[in-house]
Amino acid sequence: MSDRQGMSGNPGVAGQDWFSNPALSRIFALFNEDGEQDGGEIRVVGGAVRNALMGLAVSDIDLATTWPPEDVVSRAQAAGIKAVPTGIDHGTVTLVIDGQGFEITTLRHDAETDGRRAKVHFGRDWQVDAERRDFTINALYADQHGDVIDLVGGLADIEARLVRFIGAADARIAEDYLRVLRYFRFDAHYGHGRPDPEALKACARARDKLSNLSAERVWKELKTLLCARDPGRALLWMRQTGVLTAVLPETEKWGIDSIAGLISTEAALDWEADPMLRLMAIIPPDPARVRELAARLRLSRAEAVRLDEWAEAPNADPHMAITALDRLIYSLGCGPVGDRIRLALVSARGKAESDPAALEQSAALNRQLAHALKWRRPVFPVAGADLIAHGHEPGPEMGATLAALEARWVKSNFTLEKEALLSTLN
Repeated sequence: MSDRQGMSGNPGVAGQDWFSNPALSRIFALFNEDGEQDGGEIRVVGGAVRNALMGLAVSDIDLATTWPPEDVVSRAQAAGIKAVPTGIDHGTVTLVIDGQGFEITTLRHDAETDGRRAKVHFGRDWQVDAERRDFTINALYADQHGDVIDLVGGLADIEARLVRFIGAADARIAEDYLRVLRYFRFDAHYGHGRPDPEALKACARARDKLSNLSAERVWKELKTLLCARDPGRALLWMRQTGVLTAVLPETEKWGIDSIAGLISTEAALDWEADPMLRLMAIIPPDPARVRELAARLRLSRAEAVRLDEWAEAPNADPHMAITALDRLIYSLGCGPVGDRIRLALVSARGKAESDPAALEQSAALNRQLAHALKWRRPVFPVAGADLIAHGHEPGPEMGATLAALEARWVKSNFTLEKEALLSTLN
């Protein structure tokens, strides 16, 4: 197979808008203008090429070059381009042009690795650079003319929607065990059909090594996987290989069966993909286990609070009156109540085809969710100053009195006015 080709007769990426970016053209001109004389060259690499060929949006544009990083910096600065040494020890320099950042990394190969980090040597061999990358679909280059350069069989894998390691899967994973999770993340976003069997076997063999990774790296991969349009298939294979249990043991006896219904409901009701709701769908609402999960994976405070509030909230009740729902939302907040309603709605919709009662429950939960989404918190009409005016002294006793008045106001479905509430103090 020629190393320069497009897909199915496609001449490459030259006609695409992102490739016509004037800043990118400026970079090509700067680093390729005298390439024939000294062998210096720069090419777009990785995600931009992959997404362009798959008809997906291109955001970040990364480049690879034979120029040493110090030469990248000096050439850019001589041309009046800001150069930021974002990872210069690993050969990466970020050029900033018109507010856009372009990461440029010198060709390299990993000289030593311990499964978490690598020492690298810079080089000029495109084949070696391609072969040190993780997946074939991430090792495609596009030159300054937009011609796609494939050195590892990535084009065929893109057409087949197959995520495949470059070379021996076990060896690539041993270089960085995070690649186990990266594999399933990429499969969730770009794969289709049965995954590569060699990759699955290698991931299963390496699952015990995942405990050596930092929690932040693990959660970042899991969260990105859960953002995929439909992560269900990847989660299934993670469970089959034991990888899911290794990183999310909470799912072991709870399962991932509700994911399919959640994805279907998202599409039917036009919900945005929500990785946290998807996580809730595959773990038990056990407050103690949820807190342990949040601590283990070092979730952000906002993420941990959301999970905890969801776990503490009661199950959604499709028969609950709207007034009772108002009181519940006032007490717990729209967030946890809405999360409970959404997951209950997913369950009801899954049973609705064969169960008329579930169909009615689904309709009721949908109405509850619509109400919760437009709910606005009413303002308690009594303040501390009102109690002071009635002769109360500031302190714990006054706080207890305020709380009792608020409870009475809530029980009235927020209808009692200030005068009525204060009259009860006499």
